[in-house]
Amino acid sequence: MTEREYNQCVNLYADNVYRFILKNLKHEEDARDVVQSAFEKLWRNRDQVETERSKSYLFTIAYNQMIDHIRKVKRIRLKEEFSEETRISQGNPSGQNLRKILEEALSRLNETQRSLVMLKDYEGYSYEEIGRITGLSESQVKVYLHRARILLKQFLVKPENVL
Repeated sequence: MTEREYNQCVNLYADNVYRFILKNLKHEEDARDVVQSAFEKLWRNRDQVETERSKSYLFTIAYNQMIDHIRKVKRIRLKEEFSEETRISQGNPSGQNLRKILEEALSRLNETQRSLVMLKDYEGYSYEEIGRITGLSESQVKVYLHRARILLKQFLVKPENVL
């Protein structure tokens, strides 16, 4: 990959990678750090990366760094968001908009399930591409994604969540 191709990669995929990481981390600064690290790693390994595979390579790096970041944060501090989630779920969701309900549903998934849903339904990757990005087999991706969708459906069809 040349310097020019790297710059094209940055222009084409920076927003997509950032949105994907931000949806999972829900913290702008952390998302920027993860994306910057991913692009830095791509730059360092540009000689080994084929231009055609740069998007998949970039998402794979970003995904792995996001998982590392999540694990590190979990070790450092307890989640204070739990009380916030409890307060929201006990309130009257009829006044909430659809986006908040969807975000609440996604937040109930574990990090792997949430990432798979985002990669498949939001970014449009195939099962095979998701498998390469996450390091899972194609059949594991299908099973985990199916289970995640069942959990989402169960949450979204609750009477208090239906608009």
